Amino acid sequence: MSAGVEITAPARSARAWLVPLAGRAEGVLLPLAALVTGFAAFALFLVLLGKNPWTFYTLVYQAGFGTGFSWTNTLARAAPLLLAALCVAIPARLGLVVIGGEGAIVLGGVMAGGLGAVLGGWPALIAMPLMALGAALIGGLWIGAVGALRQWRGVNETIASLLMAYIAIALMNHLVEGPLRDAASLNKPSTAPLAEALRVGDMPGFSVHWGLAVAFLACIGAWVLIERTTLGFSARIAGGNVRAAQVQGLPVTKLVVGFTALGGACAGLAGYFEVSAVHGSANASLAAGYGYTGILIAFLARHNPLAIIPVALLLAGIEASSGLVQRRMELPDATMTVLQGFIFVAILASETFTGRLDLTRWLSRGERA
Repeated sequence: MSAGVEITAPARSARAWLVPLAGRAEGVLLPLAALVTGFAAFALFLVLLGKNPWTFYTLVYQAGFGTGFSWTNTLARAAPLLLAALCVAIPARLGLVVIGGEGAIVLGGVMAGGLGAVLGGWPALIAMPLMALGAALIGGLWIGAVGALRQWRGVNETIASLLMAYIAIALMNHLVEGPLRDAASLNKPSTAPLAEALRVGDMPGFSVHWGLAVAFLACIGAWVLIERTTLGFSARIAGGNVRAAQVQGLPVTKLVVGFTALGGACAGLAGYFEVSAVHGSANASLAAGYGYTGILIAFLARHNPLAIIPVALLLAGIEASSGLVQRRMELPDATMTVLQGFIFVAILASETFTGRLDLTRWLSRGERA
């Protein structure tokens, strides 16, 4: 009997250690399976087109992650993707599916460009924070309005945010081509170029602007808010069961409007950095699709702000390789969008398996045995 105890005791100890990890395993295994499935399905798609999948994925690696220059390009693209993904992930903790971050990005960029033209003679230490604050504010108001419509008028937040994104893009085009247009921008309507003092520079030792650092900090801050504060705990309760949250006296309406506004503020900041660090003025290039790629990133990360970081880097690397793939394999520029579509469909399909990988029950059963 003693020999039997010596054999089973370590096993029970190991199971006791694995049970807490098993509860989180599903959140890792399902996205990874969806990612692999999406890549495999796209490989079959390439074969049907007469292209070599191995060559494609090799080029993606080389252009996105193979060299220092590749990493620089990837990190520069990751900054707006991180903030755009937060626009989806933060409201998702309340059970909301907000997919209109593209609108907050373009309006944040227009606000930054407009304020930059007005504050051109101001000290940078005052003007730049005002530009960033203005971009975050307009983004927060725009997406916060989605939460308000949901709570006070019963409007579906997914439809409302998507339609408002198209409205925001139209509004951006009107302002850039009309009231805010710089007369010198002939072929490409833009706001007045920002003064050099108002341009965001690169981080020391990197050829990547400070927006990346801000985006990383925003992801960490969002995780702390959601996982380590009473406000985040209240949001998770409301997202799990609104009626139970109301019975407990939680301010559901304030939580919905506040969290959607916070997500919109992150997207607005992405617009600010696109103008102040990349384009130098607000123009049609702001509608680059970062908001839509952010949807894919947030779902693949299962709305975990920390998981958004590696997923955004992966998707940024894929987007950074678009030009090389287009030249070497003679594929259209939309190829990467098609790849993202395959991945997104795989993610949606993987959601049907949520709750079925009950590893915790299996381990607990083994421990009892």
